[in-house]
Amino acid sequence: MIAALPTMNDLPFATQEFYREGIRLLNGAWVPFLVGGAYALAQCAGVVRHTKDFDVFLRERDLRRALDAFERAGYRAEVTFTHWLAKVVHPDGDFIDVIFSSGNGLCKIDDGWFEHASKATFLGEPVLLCPAEETIWSKAFVCERERFDGADVNHVLLACGRSLDWRRLLARFGPHWRMLLAHLVMFGFVYPGERAAVPAWVMAELMRRLSEEGPGDRDTCNGPLLSRTQYRRDLQAQGYADVRVGDGSGMTAQEAHDWTEAGVREGHG
Repeated sequence: MIAALPTMNDLPFATQEFYREGIRLLNGAWVPFLVGGAYALAQCAGVVRHTKDFDVFLRERDLRRALDAFERAGYRAEVTFTHWLAKVVHPDGDFIDVIFSSGNGLCKIDDGWFEHASKATFLGEPVLLCPAEETIWSKAFVCERERFDGADVNHVLLACGRSLDWRRLLARFGPHWRMLLAHLVMFGFVYPGERAAVPAWVMAELMRRLSEEGPGDRDTCNGPLLSRTQYRRDLQAQGYADVRVGDGSGMTAQEAHDWTEAGVREGHG
């Protein structure tokens, strides 16, 4: 079944045309992509909000082809942060975010996002939507002072919890399963009458892990995975290593520095 996303009539006509052309350009260039952000949230959780941009998700290997397609059409396309984000800018100021990972570098767009995507139409164009599991996974780590996506996670759990592929979701969080547990505990607080949306075996498994967990590494601070600016003191003054950098991480030291300093410049420090 192909679902239609909620009406976009509140968007200016020129903005709708820009987004529509963006979809056509990507489809015409045979670049596989997913619609995410506010519009995917509207479909899977019924939460409708019109943001200042349009989020498309794709594999990093397809990024250059995507940006080339926009540049050939006369748009300015630039890689904003080399570890996760590019932007396509319309002369009127509208823009499309082209996302290939997450701000903390953990949630890279891979084949699994596409294998479990759902079909929809957006502004009359055929698209694929980011899966609910990956939406939860990527949003769970957005815990900035100026932005916290916990409510989005709660709304997706409320709408989709009974149909989620929970084993796949657990696998997505991997060693960071405590973040999933934290959000599930919060969900049960927000919606006490809907706790059954989370299978009992999931909570039992996470609580088992918690009870069997040994002492943590005293040299580790995972805070930078949640906020790019709020744990700078821990890195600079307390001597913690930046967990975003190193073997198996999502960033180089320079990328972590650039991402953090951009947040400081924007006043989020």
